Amino acid sequence: MQVQPVNTYSCKKALIFVFRRGVRYFVLLLTSVTVSSVYAQTEKMIKKSQSGNSINTQAVKLSDALEQSASDETVAGNYVELAKELSDKKDYVRAEDYLKRALAFYLKLKKNDRSSFVYRELARIQEMQDRIEDAITNYKNAARFTADETQKSLNQNDADRLSEPLDLALQSAYIQQNIDLAANSNSITEQISARRQMAGVKMAQNDSRGALEELEKALEESKASEETKDVSFQIKQEIANTLATDKKHGEAIGLNKELVDEARRTNNPKTEVKQLQNLATSYFEAGEASDGINSLQEAYHTAVEKSLTLDAKRVLEQIVSRYEKERKTSLALAAYSDFIGKLDTLVKNDSTLVDENFFRLQEDKIMQLEKERILKDELITKKNRYNNALLASIVLILISLAVISKVLYDNLRKNKKIALQSLRREMNPHFIFNSLNSVNQFISENNELEANKYLSSYSKLMRTIMENSNKDFIPLSTELEQLREYLDLEQLRFRDKFTYTIHVDAALDTDSIVIPNMLIQPQLENAVWHGLRYKEEAGILSLSVFRKEDGVRIVVEDNGIGLKKSRELKTAHQKARRSRGQTNTLERIHLLNHLYHTKITMEIVDKSGEDTGVVATLCFPRLDRKKMG
Repeated sequence: MQVQPVNTYSCKKALIFVFRRGVRYFVLLLTSVTVSSVYAQTEKMIKKSQSGNSINTQAVKLSDALEQSASDETVAGNYVELAKELSDKKDYVRAEDYLKRALAFYLKLKKNDRSSFVYRELARIQEMQDRIEDAITNYKNAARFTADETQKSLNQNDADRLSEPLDLALQSAYIQQNIDLAANSNSITEQISARRQMAGVKMAQNDSRGALEELEKALEESKASEETKDVSFQIKQEIANTLATDKKHGEAIGLNKELVDEARRTNNPKTEVKQLQNLATSYFEAGEASDGINSLQEAYHTAVEKSLTLDAKRVLEQIVSRYEKERKTSLALAAYSDFIGKLDTLVKNDSTLVDENFFRLQEDKIMQLEKERILKDELITKKNRYNNALLASIVLILISLAVISKVLYDNLRKNKKIALQSLRREMNPHFIFNSLNSVNQFISENNELEANKYLSSYSKLMRTIMENSNKDFIPLSTELEQLREYLDLEQLRFRDKFTYTIHVDAALDTDSIVIPNMLIQPQLENAVWHGLRYKEEAGILSLSVFRKEDGVRIVVEDNGIGLKKSRELKTAHQKARRSRGQTNTLERIHLLNHLYHTKITMEIVDKSGEDTGVVATLCFPRLDRKKMG
């Protein structure tokens, strides 16, 4: 049996493959164990941190805002800040997600200026991910929501620029318009962004010199503002990459060395490691492989020293890849062995692993708090909807009750007016009947002249009464004229039975004062029919109108036989009629007081002492003619 020779290189390559797999799973295992043990301590550290730039700090701020039920605007602002931190770390997927959440709040709050800002940031992130159609849509949305004409033009130009992916000259024209707009509005951030875009277009046009000029201008502008000083580091890296593309390896190497030194001065180990990797890339492109390996080795040692496990792993993979290219598998295995030996301590001391996992836990917490907030908002919305429906029902019931009450009140008022009118008209038949009897008496006595005279006066009085029959109140002057005509008729009927006088206070304006229609006439009628006509000698009837502070007082006085003797002389039918006449008048007064909220009073008494007769006093308050007309 012949033994096959062992291929040493193949075995070493297989061993390297095993090492790679082992390192990956070992890192994941140690990370999960470490996170579970130091999570609580890390949360306390982050919450105590005064820095406002870390992703975890912003995540904690956001979760606190959600937990404390902060306003929608505050929560939206925290979403934007967290998205900015994620975008700076080039975690565009998460950044886009948080921007969309912020946008939902701003649209709900109708904050158009903030909505426009978020739409623009969304478009930029989508452009970074080469999602051009989405970016165009959001640039247009940003233009639509802003009221600022400069911002509107900037966003529309960016939308138009992305709509012309093959026309680099047209893209360049749109970018130049944005540079000019940003310069005129003193927007350094927009100016720098536009120049970096212009550098990209120049590179696509193979104009590396033009690209470098734009980046140099952007670098100068970034130094002019505190807000954009952090951007200068990124611009320098872009300049270095442009120099390398332009085969200016010496300048690219020199600039990358400056960036490494700057990272060390600012005590930023992650950036230092990254820049050493970039320096190594520049060395390799320049054909200086040895210096490139040395830069990678320096980056690896820095990552291990600063306990940056994942960075050390990535640098290690680059080193191994270079050794494999050069078929130096022994060195590659040695590098893996070194990493495996340090991995346990490295992971335990690596705060970045804990931070990364802490952020994932914070994200889970944020998602849970968001769900709780949505449920709470839904409950509040349902409660508000129920309360609004209840309030609307109460308002509707109150309105219905008000309408019903008004209808009932109007109907009651109408009924009372009808009753009042009925009572007023009920007083006329008796007077008409008596008047017609008088005419009949004149005719039977062949006294044609008196009959004609009586009918003439009667028709004049009836015309006046009929003209005012539908009115509850008439001017005092009109009422006095009616009463005078009535008394003249009664004098014709009862010859030589009485004389009358009408006295009106000179201070009264009888045209402007209104009183109830035909309310005094029954008192005159009673004085004539139940008092004066029974006297053997001629009696006296006086009607006096006096001015009162709050209205008018009217007194009807006669020297007839008086109330007591009149009752003794009356038949049963006359007593009933007398009673109904007084009741009618009292009912009218009651209805007038209720309908018009007045205080009309009436008093009827016998004269005292030796004098006989009756005194009827009616008091009327001052009434507004416009309201009572």
